[in-house]
Amino acid sequence: MSEEIRASHILVKTEQEAIDLYNEIINGTTDFAQAAQDKSLCPSGQVGGDLGFFGKGMMVKPFEDAAFALEVGEISQPVQTQFGWHLIQLTDKN
Repeated sequence: MSEEIRASHILVKTEQEAIDLYNEIINGTTDFAQAAQDKSLCPSGQVGGDLGFFGKGMMVKPFEDAAFALEVGEISQPVQTQFGWHLIQLTDKN
């Protein structure tokens, strides 16, 4: 059985937006889920960015590589895909 992970993400248009949000979250001035609700361009933002469980091959490669490299609770540096810039938080592993 292949490994599955559960992650949340925030999708924004620019690298600078992603960097600014990352710094706010890391410094504790913004909550990840609240930032997803307020700023994410993805419909998942309405549920705090939660993408549910997914396995390898289900997400675009740069997103997948970053998500599977995280430890539970860790937040990625900004990751670029064809959709924009993501911050990814790993919330669970199977």
